[in-house]
Amino acid sequence: MAFGEKLVFLGDSITAGGDWAAWFPDDEVVNLGVNGDTTAQVQARLDAVVAEEPDSILLLIGTNDFRDRRSVEQVVRNVETILVDLRRLLPGARLLLQSIMPRQEEFAPRIHDANRHLRQFAATVRAQYLDLWPAMAVGESLNPAFTEDGLHLTQAGYEAWLGELRPALERLRDEPPMSRPISIIRDAY
Repeated sequence: MAFGEKLVFLGDSITAGGDWAAWFPDDEVVNLGVNGDTTAQVQARLDAVVAEEPDSILLLIGTNDFRDRRSVEQVVRNVETILVDLRRLLPGARLLLQSIMPRQEEFAPRIHDANRHLRQFAATVRAQYLDLWPAMAVGESLNPAFTEDGLHLTQAGYEAWLGELRPALERLRDEPPMSRPISIIRDAY
């Protein structure tokens, strides 16, 4: 069977729990979600992403950093570094940065702050940004219909995410792949 594109899903347990190959059967799918991963752990394993030589990378990471009481600045800086490194190492890949998803209400102010910075930064590395908060939250926490523990997704949660992700991936595919490296300023903000 010929596949459309090679997609790498990169992130933590929320990504790891997705049945991406079944949900995107026309593409070659690699799930590089790892339970418990933080931004620093994703950064440390970018060689695995590069080795896959993907057409598109769909990144969702950061919630475990807040569990570990990392600062907003540290989370944002690490995600920015991941994106800069991916752009440098895979100049032809399309990048989709997904917002950090809602979880329990106590985390909402820091997640909103981080997402605001990440939305602003994404364009500097020619990444598209997908804001998942409106589809996934009720008020300031993850929709209780989408979770049993306030963090991990049920089937209904994955369906809601896919409802946002599928059109975002189509928009991403409409962008031509980058054909040459661009220079990146590490401290863009």
